[in-house]
Amino acid sequence: MTKTQCLIIGSGPAGYTSAIYLTRAGVDSLLIEGLQQGGQLTQTTTVENYPGFPEGIDGYQLMENMRQQAKNLGANLQQGLVTALDTSSRPMVATLDGGEQVVADAVIVATGATAKYLGLPDETKYAGQGVSACATCDGFFYRKKVVAVVGGGDTACEEADYLSHLASKVYMIVRKPYLRASEAMQRRVKERANIEILFNTNTVGLFGEHGVEGAHLLQNKGTDQERQLDIAIDGFFLAIGHRPNTEFLGGQVQLDEQGYIVTDGHTTATSVKGVFAAGDVADPRYRQAVAAAAGGCRAAIDVKEYLASLASE
Repeated sequence: MTKTQCLIIGSGPAGYTSAIYLTRAGVDSLLIEGLQQGGQLTQTTTVENYPGFPEGIDGYQLMENMRQQAKNLGANLQQGLVTALDTSSRPMVATLDGGEQVVADAVIVATGATAKYLGLPDETKYAGQGVSACATCDGFFYRKKVVAVVGGGDTACEEADYLSHLASKVYMIVRKPYLRASEAMQRRVKERANIEILFNTNTVGLFGEHGVEGAHLLQNKGTDQERQLDIAIDGFFLAIGHRPNTEFLGGQVQLDEQGYIVTDGHTTATSVKGVFAAGDVADPRYRQAVAAAAGGCRAAIDVKEYLASLASE
């Protein structure tokens, strides 16, 4: 059994930043890196909106830099996956996939959120080559090009509207015969001349020799008007939601209706004393690397204050 003052769960920008701040503050901490060391950003090619890199930086390299910075400062990093967390005891007890247990006075949950995909093999094939789940992150690369956005909710409309200011044309591929988005968002996309909405449409595949060059679509599935359609596109954006990685918490921490961890609004504190949350796992709105890193900083400062309060009791 390993003992630590603070257990950090997750190794994206929030997790590594927490480790950097806690280590510099002299707090004994242990970061469990999870299944994907470095988080979702390692699957991104060039990151151009993270401050400090005027020429942009490869997503994997950015995360490797953060990891190395934490190590250089003396942070304790360990590969593994937290499968359960018992918050009923003090100190709290986390169980890893290998059966090892970690005892901690405080916990920072920085496990991120996973974008939902359609489940097409082509999504994996063209990952980083035209397939994206973040218009804010990757839209810049599609200036004056043709892109498609999958989804019909507020997120999809927001992504389509954002991309319409960069791309020459935006297709919205909507499975239902209507948009699920709010009236305001529906008006916004319908008023954009370069957005074309394809209702009753499913994506069945992507094609292209050097990245995404088009999509195979099926319209009016199961009706006498069913037809196949191919569209030429340069980018394919998924906007059908994200799934926060909170299963291991077993419902012990308050979540919102979408499954994101609820914090108190002023700090990163959760509904459970001693448990803090940072990054995309508690952020259904922004989901940006720089915001996650800032959250990691805030969580580390909150943990430092929490541990000081325990010491004074």
